[in-house]
Amino acid sequence: MRTHASIPTSPVLDLAGQRPLGRIPVMNVRPVVDCGAYPTAAVTGEDVVVSAEVFREGHDAVNASVVLTDPDGTECLVPMTCVNPGLSLWEATIRADRTGMWRFRVEGWSDPYATWEHDATVKIEAGVDVEVMLEEGARTIERALAEVDRSDDARTLLGRAIEGLRDTSRTAEERLAAGTASDVEHELVSTPLREWVSPSEDHRLLVERERALYGAWYEFFPRSEGCHLDESTGKWVTGTLRTAAERLPAVADMGFDVIYLTPIHPIGTINRKGPNNTLDAGPDDPGSPYAIGSADGGHDAIEPSLGTFEDFDAFVARAHELGMEVALDLALQCAPDHPWVAEHPEWFTTRVDGTIAYAENPPKKYQDIYPLNFDNDPAGIYAEVRRVVQVWIDHGVKIFRVDNPHTKPVQFWQWLIADVAKDHPDVIWLAEAFTRPAMMATLAKVGFQQSYTYFTWRNEKEELVEYMEELSGPAAAYMRPNFWPTTHDILTPFMQFGGPTGWKLRAALAATLVPAYGIYTGYELMESVPRPGVEEQIDNEKYQFKNREWERYAPGGDREGQLWMADWLRMLNTIRRDHFALHQLRNFHAHRADDDATMCFSKRRVMGSREDTVIVVANLDPHTTRETWVHLDMDALGLEEHERFLVTDLVTGSTWEWGEDAYVRLGVDGEPVHILHVQRQGAR
Repeated sequence: MRTHASIPTSPVLDLAGQRPLGRIPVMNVRPVVDCGAYPTAAVTGEDVVVSAEVFREGHDAVNASVVLTDPDGTECLVPMTCVNPGLSLWEATIRADRTGMWRFRVEGWSDPYATWEHDATVKIEAGVDVEVMLEEGARTIERALAEVDRSDDARTLLGRAIEGLRDTSRTAEERLAAGTASDVEHELVSTPLREWVSPSEDHRLLVERERALYGAWYEFFPRSEGCHLDESTGKWVTGTLRTAAERLPAVADMGFDVIYLTPIHPIGTINRKGPNNTLDAGPDDPGSPYAIGSADGGHDAIEPSLGTFEDFDAFVARAHELGMEVALDLALQCAPDHPWVAEHPEWFTTRVDGTIAYAENPPKKYQDIYPLNFDNDPAGIYAEVRRVVQVWIDHGVKIFRVDNPHTKPVQFWQWLIADVAKDHPDVIWLAEAFTRPAMMATLAKVGFQQSYTYFTWRNEKEELVEYMEELSGPAAAYMRPNFWPTTHDILTPFMQFGGPTGWKLRAALAATLVPAYGIYTGYELMESVPRPGVEEQIDNEKYQFKNREWERYAPGGDREGQLWMADWLRMLNTIRRDHFALHQLRNFHAHRADDDATMCFSKRRVMGSREDTVIVVANLDPHTTRETWVHLDMDALGLEEHERFLVTDLVTGSTWEWGEDAYVRLGVDGEPVHILHVQRQGAR
């Protein structure tokens, strides 16, 4: 039988390697990435919900707080709320106001005031231990005065409460009311007396600039902007960085934040690809800009036909003038005549027949590209790539869209991104990795701020909702999605056959489901004819020039006013900028719709006295008009059950009165989507 003398007197126990609990258990703190191996991701101003299970033995009141520590070590206490008392889950929303490495922890603690308030209310109402309970209340508040720093006004307030509790000229109920008044309770909840404070471990929170989460991207091939066919020679004249800069005002006018350039480096001549990926390139075919390197240089050089570094600097400066950032494609692969092939043949894979292995993604073959082999000379390759990246940072590039990062060692990316961040923490990396989930997730965990996603192939309601709940839920701690309806390599069957309704729908979903989305140039023209047998456009501009004749759609052109998809994109980007609820990822909430092809979701955000709620209802069937009822989760909208409210359709300008059940009709004889701004009655 164990005796009293054998009970440990020290709080440091031999637990055979277990993590010791505090006096108040704090369990399952979230969001934490891989048990803290990687920091949780956030951006300035982003709402991050921290949760934990906090409980204690017996019936005394328990409480919890988040302690948020800024990069300088200054701590801020954020009260938590128990969101399901029976299961002890506590939550609080934290928000960091500047970039850097923050930390957070959850502290569980015993709440003497809440314990007394509950017990005193019950007992005094029953006439049990009345004087004892009133005196205990006075002493508890005295402790709250003595042990916690407070303002002079707060000290006066609590002093009056103590006097009231001990004022025997009043009734017991009046004395109790003095100690439980709303202003007294508010002071002791916002600045509490805490006992047995039990902290969790500290967890890292990497806070980056807003563009890491929010932004509208526009992709183009610089050589196509300003290219034309010379009728006198029958040959193509390439666009340049200077002519591409002339396109920037139109892109900015559509409301895009990032102009993304496919590779602008010299293009190899050996095994150069011709139109539609053929092997018989003619002498005037420009080749794929992803086949990087020639006698004119490699990744640190500019294709001579595009211009010079002076031209590139002018392009970047013009983009900045128009409020846009420049993203540059970083494609770590080489044409057979890249300088690295001759200078460092050990950086590539040599086959048994003595040839260097070219890139393949069966059934696709890329005879014009040699992949790097990072295992042969990792130190040399790491150092050279880091040097190349610095060249472009020095010329104003702060965003890199990385081509196929999943074909390079994750260890390399972890090192490169961390090394760049030492001197340039504002650099953003987008992973173009349409690959296995484990690889995509790990690339995000080691530093890629954004990632391409499976959205391009998600068309049905059930799969879209399931995917968004994953991305906005657990995955949001480390991965930020960037949704693209099409790319220069991908044209899905939905986009091939969806028609104008389908193209409107997919752009609207991409723009509202997540904070970051992208459009490949030509979306304005709904370029939807595939190359037979593959999911990509025919006459792919990756292999040839493409003159879209934008001047024909300008005032005075023979197609003036016909660029209506550009108007649609402009509208979407305006809505995104005007509604800060759409700047967040973690606030996605799905609502129920009776029709299987109708999707309904909302995003709500509260910032101080400002509140923004957007409801999106989309008909996912581009070929049929659908009528159905949607059923709203009123709590998710910040509304009371059965409350009536106003919604304004930001697409059409119409305003309706809605309730928790609403009828919608969407489709080919109207618009495929409602984007609704929620307003309480009388709040206009």
